[in-house]
Amino acid sequence: MKAFNLLRHSVPKLRGTLFYRSVPEVRPPVLSPTSDPPAVFDGTTRLYMSYTCPFAHRAWITRNVKGLKETIKLVPIDLNNKPAWYKEKVYPDNKVPALEHNGKVIGESIDLVKYIDKNFDGPALLPVDPEKQEFTEELIQYSDTFMKAVYTAWKGADPITEAGSAFDHLETALQKFADGPFFLGESISVADIVYAPFIERFRGYFGNELKYEITSGRPNLAAWVEAMEKIDAYTETKCDIDVFIQLINAHVLGKK
Repeated sequence: MKAFNLLRHSVPKLRGTLFYRSVPEVRPPVLSPTSDPPAVFDGTTRLYMSYTCPFAHRAWITRNVKGLKETIKLVPIDLNNKPAWYKEKVYPDNKVPALEHNGKVIGESIDLVKYIDKNFDGPALLPVDPEKQEFTEELIQYSDTFMKAVYTAWKGADPITEAGSAFDHLETALQKFADGPFFLGESISVADIVYAPFIERFRGYFGNELKYEITSGRPNLAAWVEAMEKIDAYTETKCDIDVFIQLINAHVLGKK
């Protein structure tokens, strides 16, 4: 991948606090039908997630950024071979992410990001400024459009051109607050977390399969990527891009 030196802030900030490197977390083993279930509803707060699911990674990144590694336990689920107890005892919708907290289970990635931000200690990730609040909601609303545009482009005759407007939209959005490099300025927020797992995967797919760097000609997006790469709370959650590429080729594009 092409390296960039466009970062406008050498060290990312989190609500004004320097975000230093941390000790990497050991990833728990993935649970399958043969795995023993956790002691559900025993008072432990658990994030049921997957190492491959970008939606689950939104909640995982939020948990890490807020410094909740000791508070919220990761429970990775094998999505290709889910244990029966997950649907029966934990989450009837049988999807990830899901958060077990205070005797209940909450699902849906964006709802979870907001729930974790509101109900746990750590730096606030939702803005208090009304203009930034409105812009955050606009970005959240656009996220589905962004994802669909890229997935649709991969099926087209010219994926690079067809996906261009979606990446251009983010490039423009990153210009709104000049103190960047993040969507709301100098601090990482919910807006960045919503997009991070998808930009990571889309960049990896375009770079490896189509030999195209999505940040090329998009300096704000390049600066955003470089800033995110300096945040351990995010980089510790990064997926195996080869696995993602295999999934897209097999299940989206029908390639063998």
